Amino acid sequence: MGQKVNCWEFKKCGRERGGAKVAGLGVCPVAVSVEASGMNGGRQGGRICWALTGTLCGGKVQGSFAQKLINCMDCEFYRLVLAEEGSSFKSAKDLSGA
Repeated sequence: MGQKVNCWEFKKCGRERGGAKVAGLGVCPVAVSVEASGMNGGRQGGRICWALTGTLCGGKVQGSFAQKLINCMDCEFYRLVLAEEGSSFKSAKDLSGA
C-alpha cells in the first residue's frame, strides 16, 4: 500500500514545512507534531489534524477542541481517514492517552 495522504496534501493549505503560505501564516502545528506522528498512518499529525489545536480551516483559526471537532466531523478529509482506517481509526482520545 502506498503512503497515505496527509491533511496539508489533501487540503493544499500550504502550511507544511516549506509550503507556499508559511511566510504569511506560519507552519501548521499539525505538520510538526511529534506526539501525533504515525497516527492513522500519517506524517506528524497529518492524519489526526482534528485532535490538534492551532489549525486553520477556511482561513480561520479553529477554537477549542470541542468547537473544532464539530466542524471537523463534517470535513471531507476527516471522513476519508475514518473510512480508510476503519476499526484502526485513531481519535483524539488516542492522542491524549485518555
